[in-house]
Amino acid sequence: MSGWAGLFCDRACILGEGPAAHPGLGRLYWLDILGKHLAERPFSGGSTVLHDLPVMASMVARVDDHTQLLGAEDGLYLRDIATGRLRLLTPLEADRPETRSNDGRVHPSGALWLGTMGKQAEKGLGAIYWFFRGEIRTLFTGLTIPNAIAFSGDGTSATFADSEAGTIWRIATDPATGLPVGERRVFVQVPASEGAPDGAVIDAEGLLWNARWGGASLDAYAPDGTRVRSIAMPARQVTCPAFIGADADTLVVTSATEGLDPDRTDDRFAGRTFSVPGKVKGRFEPPVRVE
Repeated sequence: MSGWAGLFCDRACILGEGPAAHPGLGRLYWLDILGKHLAERPFSGGSTVLHDLPVMASMVARVDDHTQLLGAEDGLYLRDIATGRLRLLTPLEADRPETRSNDGRVHPSGALWLGTMGKQAEKGLGAIYWFFRGEIRTLFTGLTIPNAIAFSGDGTSATFADSEAGTIWRIATDPATGLPVGERRVFVQVPASEGAPDGAVIDAEGLLWNARWGGASLDAYAPDGTRVRSIAMPARQVTCPAFIGADADTLVVTSATEGLDPDRTDDRFAGRTFSVPGKVKGRFEPPVRVE
C-alpha cells in the first residue's frame, strides 16, 4: 500500500460495485451485489453503515436528498434514505430469474442507463436499458457483461463496454434525453492478457477513468482513446470508480473477492474500497429523473 492515502473502507465485499456519491449528504454509497448489501460512509471518513437488501442490487443513484433509485435483479426500486424502505418502481427482466442488473450511470439529462447480465455471465444474455421519467427502452442486446457506462459532461456522448469482449465503445447521445444517436465505435480495446474493462466514470476534463478487472489497475483514457495514465491498485479485481469530496476531487474504487482463493496472500486487500491519492477534477452525477 506504499504511496496510498489508505483504505476508504476495510470491509471486504464479495462483489463491490456501483459507488455513487450523494453530495447533498456528503456520503458515498456502494453495493455488494452478491452479499446483498448497500453500504454508506461519509466522504470525510467514519463508520461504514451496511443495509441489508432483499434482492441483488448493483447500482444506486440519488433522486433527491430523501430518496434513491436502486437497480436490482428484478427491477428499479425507490429507497427512502431515512428508513431504508424499498418500493418497486418498475420491473425490469423480472421474468428472467437467470439475469441480474449490473453497471449503471445517470446521464446529464437525468436519464439512467442500466446494464443486465446472466448471473453466471452467460454469453450474450446481457443488455443495456434506458430509463427516463418512468419510460424504459432497450438500447443494446447481445452483450455478456455490460460495464463502463459513463457520459461526457455536456451529455453529447456515452461509453459502454462488454467486459467479456474487452471492448469499450463510444457513441453520440442526445443531450436532452440521453438516447444514443448514430452508431457506436470502438473506443478502447483491452487485451485479455491485461484484464478486462469494468466500471468507469468521466471527469470534468473529459478523461475516462476505468477500473481494469483482473489487472489491478485504474486507467485514464483521453477523449481519443489513448491511455494516458495507469494507477496500480492493491487488489486485482477492481470494479468501479467514483468521485467524492466537497469538490468531487478524490477518486475511490471498489473491488471484489468473487472467485478468489481465500488462502491467497498476494491479494489480501481484495474486496476493499480504496481511496486514490492525489486530486482530480471530478464531477458529481445529476439526480435521476423518475417523473
